[in-house]
Amino acid sequence: MSRRRCYVVYCHPLDDSFAHAALERVLAGLARRPDVDVRLSDLYADDFSPEFSLEERRTHKDSPDGKTEIAEYADNLRWCDSLIVVHPTWFSGPPAMLKGWLDRVLVQGVAWTLPDGASRLKPLLRNIRAITVVTTHGSSKLINSLQGEAGKRIWFRSVRVLCHPLTRCRWVAFYGIDRASDAKRRAFLGRVERAMQRV
Repeated sequence: MSRRRCYVVYCHPLDDSFAHAALERVLAGLARRPDVDVRLSDLYADDFSPEFSLEERRTHKDSPDGKTEIAEYADNLRWCDSLIVVHPTWFSGPPAMLKGWLDRVLVQGVAWTLPDGASRLKPLLRNIRAITVVTTHGSSKLINSLQGEAGKRIWFRSVRVLCHPLTRCRWVAFYGIDRASDAKRRAFLGRVERAMQRV
């Protein structure tokens, strides 16, 4: 049986946050599986710069070779078959640092290419067969639905189309966390760890 290759991307500034507790359960769940290799990127610990600079915009369609700031992240994306993202939802989407990671890392030559004369991007992350997002929302599921779940669309529409056409998606979300009891918080963390058994 071939081994699964899971790339975990985590984004939260505080080590004592609920998001960090969720990350610990993600890693614990994956560690229980004998068939999984894991790589982790902690964007705040990495001091990742989310700024998509003027020069990067000018060279957006150039080869990623030589872009040393994103080389390790690009290598991890090309290596994995499962992408697992852990982040809070702020203002209906991922934190600015994680959005900047998407802007700076999922570039031409890493996540897509535009062949000469073509009008549509060609996806390059065909190795990714599963995307799992673990996130929290202060508001309810109803409010998020009425708002259109912009954060969910980023991962399961925009990012997914750059992956294998049969990529499976899983949204593991805790809604209404601001008013949730400790019991509900513990139950969600258990759900997170169990979800890793099905990645």
